[in-house]
Amino acid sequence: QVQLVESGGGLVQAGGSLRLSCAASGRTFSTYAMGWFRQAPGKERQFVAAITGGGTTSYVDSVKGRFTISRDNAKNTVALQMNSLKVEDTAIYFCAADRDWFGSRNDWDYDYWGRGTQVTVSS
Repeated sequence: QVQLVESGGGLVQAGGSLRLSCAASGRTFSTYAMGWFRQAPGKERQFVAAITGGGTTSYVDSVKGRFTISRDNAKNTVALQMNSLKVEDTAIYFCAADRDWFGSRNDWDYDYWGRGTQVTVSS
C-alpha cells in the first residue's frame, strides 16, 4: 500500500509560480511511475505530467515549457514546478502512483492517489 500526500497549492496571480510536492510512503517508490493530474470544476480529470521510474518525463501539450515534473527517490517525493501560470490552470491537482515502471497518461492505469491540493490562479 502506498500513501500519497500533496502539498504546495494555493492562490497565485497569473504569470506566477507554484511548486507542488507529493510525499509517498513505501519502500518501492523508486520503481513506480508517478503522475500529476488535475480536475477543474465541472470538468473531467486531466493528465498533466508523468515521470517514469527511470526519470523519463511526459507532459500534456498545454503545460509544456511551463511545468516541470521531477522526483527524488531518496526522499520518496515527486514535485511539479509550475511557472507562467494561467487562469485556466486553476484546478485541484492530484498526485498518483503507477506500479508499472513506464507510467501512463490514463488515470485508470494509476494504482494510488492522493487527496489533492487546490491551485487557484487569479487574473
